[in-house]
Amino acid sequence: MPHMNQRSRKLIGAFLLVGSIILWSILATSVYLLLPEGLPGLVLIGFFIVAGMGWMLPAMPLIKWMAKPDETQGDRR
Repeated sequence: MPHMNQRSRKLIGAFLLVGSIILWSILATSVYLLLPEGLPGLVLIGFFIVAGMGWMLPAMPLIKWMAKPDETQGDRR
């Protein structure tokens, strides 16, 4: 399997990151629209905190992969 350099990983990762944020926002909006009307404000605040920060869970491994340093010629197996 060919090895990618960091520049390529960052380019691919940037597109994947934007795509995942778009998908997450669609999912969060869909869930919000299913919530019953008249929920207490604290419940809604909790939902928006989770919805607003939830995209970070799948993004963390992707960012870690993007930031991985390039292999040097001696490191390849």
